[in-house]
Amino acid sequence: MKHTLSFSTRRSFMKFCLAAGATPFIAPSTLWGQTTPSNTITLAMIGLGRQAIQINMPPLLAMKRVRLVALCDVDAWRVDKAKSEVDRYYGNSDCAVYRDWREVIARNDIDAVMNSTPDHWHVPISLAAVKSGKHVSCEKPLTLSVAEGRLLANAVREKGVVFRTDTECRSHADMHRIAELVRNGRVGKVVHIDVGVPEADGPGGNAEPMAVPEELDYEMWLGPAPEKPYTVDRVHPAKALTRPGWMRCRDTCEGIVTNWGTHMLDIAQLCLDTERSGPVEVEGTGVFPEPGSGLWNVLSSFEARFRYASGATLRYHTDPAGAYIKVTGEAGWIHGDWLRPGPGLTTSDAALLTAPLTEDSIRIPRRADKEDFVNAILNDVPVMIDAEIGHRTCSMGQIAHIAIQRGRKLAWDVDREQFTNDEDANTLLTRAIRGNWMEE
Repeated sequence: MKHTLSFSTRRSFMKFCLAAGATPFIAPSTLWGQTTPSNTITLAMIGLGRQAIQINMPPLLAMKRVRLVALCDVDAWRVDKAKSEVDRYYGNSDCAVYRDWREVIARNDIDAVMNSTPDHWHVPISLAAVKSGKHVSCEKPLTLSVAEGRLLANAVREKGVVFRTDTECRSHADMHRIAELVRNGRVGKVVHIDVGVPEADGPGGNAEPMAVPEELDYEMWLGPAPEKPYTVDRVHPAKALTRPGWMRCRDTCEGIVTNWGTHMLDIAQLCLDTERSGPVEVEGTGVFPEPGSGLWNVLSSFEARFRYASGATLRYHTDPAGAYIKVTGEAGWIHGDWLRPGPGLTTSDAALLTAPLTEDSIRIPRRADKEDFVNAILNDVPVMIDAEIGHRTCSMGQIAHIAIQRGRKLAWDVDREQFTNDEDANTLLTRAIRGNWMEE
């Protein structure tokens, strides 16, 4: 059964929201006006690193129908910093703080969770929240294995809660426009897509064991990850919100191949109308740091090639040019950069951009990422990127990672989510979980 918010007149309120928010684009400001507490989504933030505090928290605080009621992190300095921001915004000290996320999930008065933890914690925490009937927005990439993604997507479908894969790329005007134009046939049948992502990290990181900072519960930070000695480059800098080392350690993150990939590959999947399936073949090459070159061991560079059942191909690779997508069809091509100043969209023919869409054209929803999550809860409508879509996109980076490790072309069954020509490759579709965190 879907989790129910404590609206005093929920039916009439939903009618109002549907009338106000039926647009497929950015949700109207009336959704975020002043309300009484009974009309408010109570939300907890679990994981309070730089993404949470600098990117996720400000828009959530600004939404008047959202109330941050709980903050949780294994780092006391980060909890204190986040609470000071929330208290300053609300003008009180009501927001509760926790070191153990299980205490947050156990609260029956919390409607939704924003999961901004390191990648190795995404599924255990999100799965527990979903099973408790809470709505979840979880940072991308959703998982560290294809098997975990399937487990999470199935649980979301069974519980019927709102689940949003948190990536802002689809909300970007140029990325959205590319997908909408392609889906409406502006370039004809898609033949090939080129996806570039920023150059990956090189080797480095100090592997020497260090004393654990007093503000950090390191054992809880590790959780389901393999037990390894503490070093700052395995976790995050103390008392700072800068890029963490865990993003470069394969025990806790797969690196750029899924981290950036889940932004840009989502747009490619949307263009191909395969966001709930995927490619049927993958091969790739990549460079891992040499053994002994440091702690960090994710791919330094890579190139993967996918083939789809339609015959379309996709090249996915690291590139100094940054994040971009170029879609080539039988009738032309369209190119767009994300997060890099430039001319906007470029095409083989300017008419691809100028011809207006008609009433019968395919319209793809576009809302700001946090507004999309809240809008779905309030209006009982789908989010733009649900758990199934997020899982399928993440799995593309994961099967590319596996193909690079195996050094061969792999055939992929999109229904069974198994390789059909390499049983050893199938053993890499899951990961070992330390402890019983997936059962929590």
